[in-house]
Amino acid sequence: MTLPRGEKNCITDVEGVQVGHVTLYEHLNDKETICTGVTAILPHTENLFRKKVIAANSVINGFGKTAGLVQMDELGVLESPIMLTNTLSVGAVMQGALTYMLNETEEIGDTTGTINVVVGECNDGYLNSIRLQAVKPEHAITAIQGATNEKIAEGAVGAGTGMQCLGYKGGIGTSSRIIAAEKDNYTLGALVVSNFGRREQALFTSNSKESPDTPDGSIMMILATDAPFSNRQLKRLAKRCVIGLGRTGSTIDNGSGDIAIAFSTAAKMDHHSDEITSSFTMVRDDHPIMNQFFQAVAEVIEEAIYSSLQQAETTIGREGRKLEKAPI
Repeated sequence: MTLPRGEKNCITDVEGVQVGHVTLYEHLNDKETICTGVTAILPHTENLFRKKVIAANSVINGFGKTAGLVQMDELGVLESPIMLTNTLSVGAVMQGALTYMLNETEEIGDTTGTINVVVGECNDGYLNSIRLQAVKPEHAITAIQGATNEKIAEGAVGAGTGMQCLGYKGGIGTSSRIIAAEKDNYTLGALVVSNFGRREQALFTSNSKESPDTPDGSIMMILATDAPFSNRQLKRLAKRCVIGLGRTGSTIDNGSGDIAIAFSTAAKMDHHSDEITSSFTMVRDDHPIMNQFFQAVAEVIEEAIYSSLQQAETTIGREGRKLEKAPI
């Protein structure tokens, strides 16, 4: 039985979470087309460096160029927006997010340490003239500043503008589930940038089995929850993303970067504190609710991928290449 969906069926059903997009789409000439963008995910509305959230990640297949995952693994916290873009724009987006955080937090690099900015990517070079590096630092700043807790746009928007999925037009997708507890209900939300697979792998009915000659691709999968989890438990959730991914037909090809990031908004860790210890509540691993969360992860990832296909429209990119809307 499918778990109940959140009110918006969106990652922003998790209270405090905000998402912003910047979409860049312009035909420059017969050969070159800018078809790319940036997506920003903010865990809460306060200063993200001063109020860190617990986080973890799972690298399912490491053919990717992400930034910030090493420190996340080491310390188990997230202290910046999660930024998503194309492969060759990780540096520009990291610079933009860094500039934004420096402007918001005067102590970074002065009276305290530096900041760990997290950026994920997928290769949109089939449709996007990726060598032109159209994404600039200011686009990252705009995405962060425009973030909202409303139901977000999906499909060919933001970081998903130029992406392909299972041989069709992919992009941004989102979904959420409600997990019933004894006293409270918890929410789990997901956002994906789908950019993987070939038509012959798709598990939905397709009239055409001839797939465009797209690269192996990648997928970024972001989980957000208001349940109190440790970073170890969040890594357990992140690992389960592969179940939802596999339900859509992915076999995680050699050149695919399949990466999941999970964070909890239940506890905010103060950067500035003289206390020796920190205390917070966490769900027991052996409580039956954990299995509900594992089921929810599979459901939200699968549905978010299909939503990215359903909401995307047929798109023409560089050299006249076309990715069609999926027949679902």
